[in-house]
Amino acid sequence: MSKKILIANRGEIALRALRACKELDLKTVAIYSSGDKELKHLRLADETVCVGPASPLESYLNIPSILSAAEVTGANAIYPGYGFLAEDADFAERCEASGFVFIGPSSSVIRQMGDKITAKSLAEKSGIPIVPGFKGQIPEAEEAIKQIAQNVGYPLMIKASAGGGGRGMRVVHEEVELISALQLTKQEAKNAFGNDTIYFEKFIKNPRHIEIQIVADGNGNAIHLGTRDCSMQRRHQKIIEEAPALDINEDALKKTLEACLRLCVDIKYSGVGTLEFLYEDGDFYFIEMNTRIQVEHPVSEMITGFDIVKAQLKISLGLKMTLDQDEIIFRGHAMECRINAEDPETFIPSPGVINKMHPPGGFGVRFDSHIYSGYVVPPHYDSLLAKIITTANTRESCIKRMISALDEFFVDGIKTNHPLHQTLLNDQTFCKNKHNINYLEGSFLKK
Repeated sequence: MSKKILIANRGEIALRALRACKELDLKTVAIYSSGDKELKHLRLADETVCVGPASPLESYLNIPSILSAAEVTGANAIYPGYGFLAEDADFAERCEASGFVFIGPSSSVIRQMGDKITAKSLAEKSGIPIVPGFKGQIPEAEEAIKQIAQNVGYPLMIKASAGGGGRGMRVVHEEVELISALQLTKQEAKNAFGNDTIYFEKFIKNPRHIEIQIVADGNGNAIHLGTRDCSMQRRHQKIIEEAPALDINEDALKKTLEACLRLCVDIKYSGVGTLEFLYEDGDFYFIEMNTRIQVEHPVSEMITGFDIVKAQLKISLGLKMTLDQDEIIFRGHAMECRINAEDPETFIPSPGVINKMHPPGGFGVRFDSHIYSGYVVPPHYDSLLAKIITTANTRESCIKRMISALDEFFVDGIKTNHPLHQTLLNDQTFCKNKHNINYLEGSFLKK
């Protein structure tokens, strides 16, 4: 078929998408900002278009400029990746209105699942377990607010309905903190998301962060690619991810997987997506659904042999695609370490020139990255440089392989969190799979 895909992103996910397009014989258009002229995938794309200055607001978030690039190059479809406009319902809607295929779910589904209150309601209707809380309209009167909070129970979490990326949430441990925390969260939500709607949720103290990867075609067919454990995180940002999640209550998991697929069928979901959960004491609690590909998708690919990016392209472009759960065979264990351009102790971003770098390799090692010797890491974007993924028959073997891969990898010229990963992979709490989402910022960093 003759199709041309505009890749509306940068860095490693843009390169990942370009490779998938090439395998499907799809022509590619790579957009870039003036600060991103040296990106690797630009040299491999069929066409390139500069869409604006280095500032993301004027380039990768500039919807008119991106749509113009698609129009002048004759692109048929737009691939959003993750971040930037990937979960922007308005962008998806404008793509649809302009005659371009948005490679993802429909704008209406993105809008539904992007609102956490609506998403939780839909999830609950499909039988997905949710966190106890109050999802209605928060009243103005302070006494009424306090009564609602009392009914939910302390500690509780105040969350922005349109929140994401770790922003728009605040823990309240006792009533005296409630009103000021609510006002701060509403203001933060309004500034960050343009929507100050908030809700109350019971605070789960020491959970693990478990994800379920799904693929659906919008025509009543949906499959899952198992679970991921993303509990090693800092400020709600994941650092290490692995698949499958181990030590999970099998009955609870079976029911939750069935309910996730039921939701996808109920809302006519089309494309790939991830349902995120807190997991504690054998129970799942739905957090949100990401209507896009995840940074950590490679670990699911490695244990299933299923190419998630190619699935996105095939489903959206109407290419032949069969979704059969019986064909998904789970093998071994996979782990991903995110290498970021930041100080490993202070976590301050560290842009600059990569003088030299060497990627890890060998059996069971995958390296997803756009960096190379001489590449200049710009200060304008997310600090993610690379993803090192290892796979083996067991989690223990996977960790050993990752330690070897980290020993082999180096970047010279800028600081990265590489040393942090080396320490974590030798940490006994992590090696015994006894960590939770609070471990890194709590016990580990206080050692």
